[in-house]
Amino acid sequence: MNMKKNIVTALLIAIGYILHQIVPGAIGSMKFDIMLSMIFVSLFINKDAKNAAVTAVLGGVITAMTTTFPGGQLPNIIDKVVTCILVYFMLRATEGFSHTRVKLAIISFIGTLISGTVFLLSALVMVGLPVPFLALFIGIVIPTSITNIFVTTFIHEIVQKSIKASGISLTS
Repeated sequence: MNMKKNIVTALLIAIGYILHQIVPGAIGSMKFDIMLSMIFVSLFINKDAKNAAVTAVLGGVITAMTTTFPGGQLPNIIDKVVTCILVYFMLRATEGFSHTRVKLAIISFIGTLISGTVFLLSALVMVGLPVPFLALFIGIVIPTSITNIFVTTFIHEIVQKSIKASGISLTS
């Protein structure tokens, strides 16, 4: 694994931690998961299977530590692992697609929908939901999916400009 790419991933996860920590709980104590944007940018920059695994575990553990959802620790880890695996495969499947922003926007939207659905279903099975599934899906998952389109593309653009301005090459 490329050490420079690992450092970028670590920085993105750290920023995601800070953002996840300060975002308040909303409906049923479920948060808008901005950490997902950092995870998606990390996976987009470093399309390595090992990076996807490390990012999944780190993102899951950190969101588990900062969750406001009652009993949401294990569902956070499960949803990040499942989401990172599926997003990794989506990125691999779309390698030939040239419209980077469009691809990133679509993958971040779908990835956030996957994450929210897996989180809610695993929480439903493990601890129950404080409000109905549909209310949480419509009130949190869909708005977060839309928000993450813009946050992910914005953060990706900043990271790309920062890498270019620093003159650092992330190729192996």
